[in-house]
Amino acid sequence: MTSAVAALWSARNSLRILVKRDLAVKYQQSVLGYLWSLIEPLGMGAIYWFVFGVLYSGATRRHLGAAAGSYPLFLITGIFAWMWASSAINEATNALTGQARLITTMNVPRQVFPIGRVTGRFAEYAAGLPILIGIAAVYAAHGKIHPGWSLLALPLAVTVQLVLLVGISLLLSALNVLMRDIERFMRLIIRVLFYATPIIYPLSLVRDSGMPTWVKVAYELNPLVGIFQLHHAIWYPDEFPDARLLATTVLGSLLLLVVGWWSFRRLEPAVLKEL
Repeated sequence: MTSAVAALWSARNSLRILVKRDLAVKYQQSVLGYLWSLIEPLGMGAIYWFVFGVLYSGATRRHLGAAAGSYPLFLITGIFAWMWASSAINEATNALTGQARLITTMNVPRQVFPIGRVTGRFAEYAAGLPILIGIAAVYAAHGKIHPGWSLLALPLAVTVQLVLLVGISLLLSALNVLMRDIERFMRLIIRVLFYATPIIYPLSLVRDSGMPTWVKVAYELNPLVGIFQLHHAIWYPDEFPDARLLATTVLGSLLLLVVGWWSFRRLEPAVLKEL
């Protein structure tokens, strides 16, 4: 794995070129261009705010705590991070099948292609951070939030999420070449994960629910739970994951990275033969 990482680092310029090409191709026929990476999450945030912040505001506020007075910020923080995760997984799954000619002609580590999709979607997430910070500044000016040391949760959240997404992208991109049903299956899984992760609702809503203990434990084994708690903790320190959840999130993400990288290397000969 060490030698593979070194080879990937030596191909970083190729990775940068692939990311720039993917972004250019994605938005070349669009009038609004990169603005779509902001419009979509903001639109989703407005819809969920209307449903849970207006229609079901009473049930929502009981569990939001410090976020009750700034629920739109809570929503947008989670949805921006979710858009990075969901689009990266979707696009990385077909990163090899969709670029077969490049993969068989370019002399670069094949991991570059799925990792490039994750990096490209991170660029879109980073482009939305000024909007997120602007919304937070409005709430901070009105005393609704009090950011401080908790801002350090942002680099931690981004790092852990990047590790997780790279591992998942490597695993799924290789499997999808050999089993094309993976792409369709992941569309369903992503829909389930959106509601099985504390993005539009607080984690306390699950912990205080009447579900069996084993269901709650299984729920928190999902690394995305701790990752989105870290994203929310940027503005709401009380949302910072406890030691057990943080350890589960970090170790789970690292484990998926190792499994994804190992699986990609083992499946690479069969993948190249299939392509």
